[in-house]
Amino acid sequence: MTRMPGAAAAAIAGADFGPAVVPCHVAIIMDGNGRWANAQGLPRIEGHRQGVETVRRTVRHARKRGIRFLTLFSFSSENWSRPKEEVTFLLGLLKMFIRRDLAELDSANVRVRVVGEREGLGEELCALLDEAEATTRSNTGLTLVIAFNYGARNEIVRAARALAAAVAAGELAIGDIDEAAIAARLDTAEIPDPDLVIRTSGEMRLSNFLLWQAAYSELVFDAVHWPEFDDAAFDRALEEFAARDRRFGGLSVRAGA
Repeated sequence: MTRMPGAAAAAIAGADFGPAVVPCHVAIIMDGNGRWANAQGLPRIEGHRQGVETVRRTVRHARKRGIRFLTLFSFSSENWSRPKEEVTFLLGLLKMFIRRDLAELDSANVRVRVVGEREGLGEELCALLDEAEATTRSNTGLTLVIAFNYGARNEIVRAARALAAAVAAGELAIGDIDEAAIAARLDTAEIPDPDLVIRTSGEMRLSNFLLWQAAYSELVFDAVHWPEFDDAAFDRALEEFAARDRRFGGLSVRAGA
């Protein structure tokens, strides 16, 4: 049976590799750092610190499973409303992650892409994001997409403005605006839509994450907080994906068919 676009699944050899098939692109809403810290009697920032360790573990496991694209929702455009001290700490964590992990990611053939609004992030952070992308641009393994200062509605608005500007400049006719034209102007241009979206911590909503791209994604909600999301939890989500029937508005298509 022919697979639908964006739903490519790679065969996994050997029982040690868990699920028989994996999605091409997995996107994760990393939720629950603060609640995990509160349950441990720790400050919220310790939850975020532990969450970075989970990011490292998750990237390694995604590579092991043969996933081609991994998108992590690390900081939303709405997160600026959090206490200033927490926001400052989160920005510092991203800087530290890039400085500490970029060489390892590069040596592991991981390509880094950053999506989201760059305006207002400051020169130092923007320079680090640019460096991460430039250093790993030629890598051909896993593409790690970091959604930082990202909001899907803002992304769609920016794409609409780009289309309007192209029409006003005579570069594009109104009749030429279709789904492909919009997708080409999103932050995720040239990245396949996610086959699987995972959200941790028990919340069951997308929270302004990849609203356009996730139109036909399979959704898995896990009650564990992000710092507790381990390899076994990741594999459970992959196994659930492999068992899904993906219809795409038509006849049934099993995820691994």
